[in-house]
Amino acid sequence: MLRDYQQKALDELFKWLKENEGNPCLCIPTGGGKSHIVAELCKTAIEKVPAAQILMLTHQKELIAQNAEKLKAHWNDAPLGIYSAGLKKKEIKQVVFGGIQSIHRKAEEIGPRRLVIVDECHLINHKNEGMYRRFLDELREIEPRMRVIGLTATPFRLGHGYIHEGDGLFDALLEPVTVKELIDLGYLTRLWSKMPEHTVSTEGIHKRGGEFIESEIQARMDTESNNHKAVNEIMDRGADRLSWLIFCTGVDHSYHIRDILRERGVTCETVTGETPHHERDRILADFKAGKIRAVTNANVLTTGFDHPAIDLIALLRPTMSPALYLQMVGRGLRISEKKENCKVLDFVGAVATHGPIINVQPPKKKGEKAGEAPVKVCPDCQEILHLSVMKCPECGYIFPKEEKSNKLQNDDIMGELPKDKSILFWKWAKHYSKKSGDEMIKVSYHGATYGRGITEYFAIKNKGYAGDKSKISLYDICKKSGLDHERIKSAGGDIDRLCFFLNRAKPPKVITYKMAGKWPRITERTWNPPF
Repeated sequence: MLRDYQQKALDELFKWLKENEGNPCLCIPTGGGKSHIVAELCKTAIEKVPAAQILMLTHQKELIAQNAEKLKAHWNDAPLGIYSAGLKKKEIKQVVFGGIQSIHRKAEEIGPRRLVIVDECHLINHKNEGMYRRFLDELREIEPRMRVIGLTATPFRLGHGYIHEGDGLFDALLEPVTVKELIDLGYLTRLWSKMPEHTVSTEGIHKRGGEFIESEIQARMDTESNNHKAVNEIMDRGADRLSWLIFCTGVDHSYHIRDILRERGVTCETVTGETPHHERDRILADFKAGKIRAVTNANVLTTGFDHPAIDLIALLRPTMSPALYLQMVGRGLRISEKKENCKVLDFVGAVATHGPIINVQPPKKKGEKAGEAPVKVCPDCQEILHLSVMKCPECGYIFPKEEKSNKLQNDDIMGELPKDKSILFWKWAKHYSKKSGDEMIKVSYHGATYGRGITEYFAIKNKGYAGDKSKISLYDICKKSGLDHERIKSAGGDIDRLCFFLNRAKPPKVITYKMAGKWPRITERTWNPPF
């Protein structure tokens, strides 16, 4: 069963294919369930055209295995073949899930394919060159009617901008859901960024192809002083965190950080491109099982690695690539019962360079000057907006006409600067909407004195999006406050009964909120705060 936004993605995709020629790219945020969409896409395509031959391509065996597993879950008797040297399989069936490295010289063997799906499609060169482009050209010679569908969470490439612009392979970008929407709906967790006391400047480091030269960033970052200061802060700020993922500049840097952590008593392993497959599998299995607290890596665990319990990410690798930035921090977005959120320690100014994850700027095209981002920051709610916006859509703030742009200096990875409030008790009550008259449920959070408190409303009687969102939030509150699920279920839609139960439940110790105009908006509730 697909989630609403996943079904919306498929509906928009099939509509576009029906109405247009060419190849669309579907952008789904990290943790949004691309593999479920791929599975249902394959199943639906063959239901529509029973003779259709489908090929799903990607670059990592882990992604092939994940996608294949989800296809079997959606369609148990799918005519699926796997073609991957890493998985030790070379099967050709109506639906083939293959690794590009294994299959790129096998166009004749794969045969005609009406539909090709490319996962992590931002890796396809925007110029007509490279492994993917040559292979797809050969397939199109066999089947001229072939359509290509790309899937990615990061639809841009360094030196080019968005992958559907210019003369690239893709003709359109479909974005059915955003990171912010998935966080608001409870499908992804919040990232909580902290600016470490020790940061390393990238000033003076040269670039090649739009990215920092690796030898120079390694020389800048990988010093004994930098490494010890970074580890000190990781251990201090990560003391309450159980699963640390650390991105380093190179192989040597990864081992140096690992060794210092081990000296400090932290169980830590390293994964690099040189790590043997069996050793890598063992390390990641132990990491997921909680036997290893920290893993350092160099350009490896950015895609194809899914460990929802990661609750601390340390960025020790600067990058000019917004795609790599999103891939790194995206490892912490997945929800898990073992965490409230994921803390991001940014030692290299990545958040300030690329912006918060809800508003990442695409890379500049070749020849464009870097300049300042065409944005300004709302002084009331810190929302990052385009220069042309005169009224903040988030809080309603009206920008004065004479106001000049503010230089983007924002190190908050969620694009917000929230406030915390300690809570001693809460009060739940029935409320009637002034606009519609519908029954709602409200809660007032209070500190040391009664006063007015901070109030939050849940439109659980609403039949649309607001109702779904309210129910998800309310269920999460019930779960974290220790309420028995059967008791809540027994209340049904009786708001008075729900309030009776909730008033006797355990309130959060801290709420996090930001101001939306004159009114506070709750962004997080924490029952076990990390302080």
